[in-house]
This record gives sequence, C-alpha cells and structure tokens, in this order.
Amino acid sequence: MEKVIVGTLLLSVLSGGVSQTDMLGKAFIFPQESSTAYVSLIPQMRTSLQKFTLCLKAFTDLTRPYSLFSYSTKTKDNEILLFVNKMGEYWFYVGNSEVILKAPPNPYAPIHVCVSWESASGIAEFWLDGKPLGRKGLKKGYTVGADAKIILGQEQDSFGGSFDAKQSFLGEIWELSLWDYVVPLEEEHDSGNLINWRGLIYDNTGYVVTKPKLWS
Repeated sequence: MEKVIVGTLLLSVLSGGVSQTDMLGKAFIFPQESSTAYVSLIPQMRTSLQKFTLCLKAFTDLTRPYSLFSYSTKTKDNEILLFVNKMGEYWFYVGNSEVILKAPPNPYAPIHVCVSWESASGIAEFWLDGKPLGRKGLKKGYTVGADAKIILGQEQDSFGGSFDAKQSFLGEIWELSLWDYVVPLEEEHDSGNLINWRGLIYDNTGYVVTKPKLWS
C-alpha cells in the first residue's frame, strides 16, 4: 500500500508541471540576486526524519550571508537549514536550533559540503571538501517534520516564502543528495534515497538556469 501511495503522489506532482530529470553533469545557476528565483525540490518520499545526511556542491563569489539548503515546515521555518553567514562560517540548523562550524576561508573555489545528524545522539557531523570539521551536539531526541517545503536559492522565513534578496544564493549548485540515514562521510556513496540528483524531482521559479557543470 505504501508504494501505491508514494507512486500516486509522484504522478500527481509530475502532472502539476513539476519535472523529474537525470541531472548528471548539470548544475542549477542562480545568475542574479533576487527574492523571486528558487528551485523547489520534491523528495522521493515524505517521511519524518530521526537521522539524515545532506551533501551538495556549490560555487559562489558572495561574501554576504546566503542559504545553501532550506527545509521548512509549518511549525519550524528552519527545520533543516544550511546557511553561510560569512566566508568560512557555516550555520547548520535542525528544528530551529543551530550549531556554528568554521573552516579556513577558500575564496572563489567550489565547495563540497556534507552534514549528517542523528536524533539518538544529537550529533551533527560536518565535512568540507572531503575533510572533517568536527562534530557538535544538536537537538538530541528531536524528530524532523515530514511535510516540508525544500528550497534552493532562498532562505525561508515562513513556510515556502518570506524570502530576502540579501540572503539569496548567487552562483551554482550541483550534485545534491539527501538520505534518511547517516552516510559514512569518509566513504564514496551513491545518490540519496530522498533527493537523488540522478532522478531529481523539482520545479524552477524565476530566473534559474540549468547548464552543464563547470567543476567536478
């Protein structure tokens, strides 16, 4: 029955103008600062999360704050948020609570960011460009809500909206994956089972362009 429900949900989503695409070798480009350009991601299945792993690659020359990944529910605008406050300073939120992780600034270079979190221990683990940046405690015992809006390019201050151009992303994002379990971040891994770049379900709004990626 669960497979039928998930399949019905997917068919209804795709019939509403949302596309499913193999994005291998491609990137989303956000060419201009705005409060109107973003990509909505639709997970393969909707489920509450007691653990997850998020990985993505990105390039930007921004020095101001910006959002890399925004997962909002009706009760928590920062249910999951990966946010760069300034060059080399990453804010990672679960359930509206955050930890701050710092890395040596590497301006004008692409980044490969991975973060995992589990409810049982509350441990958030952060990796940048294949190297660990440490582990911190965050929302032990918490459950991430299932009914979410997942946005690239903007930071949600309300469920699916209230965007601020001064927190928008300007640059390129590619190879994003989301899993409902903790992936060993030091190992090679396949595409995510919740969000899969090789079968990405998404909808573009505003000025967002898809082009072949420039970096590996």
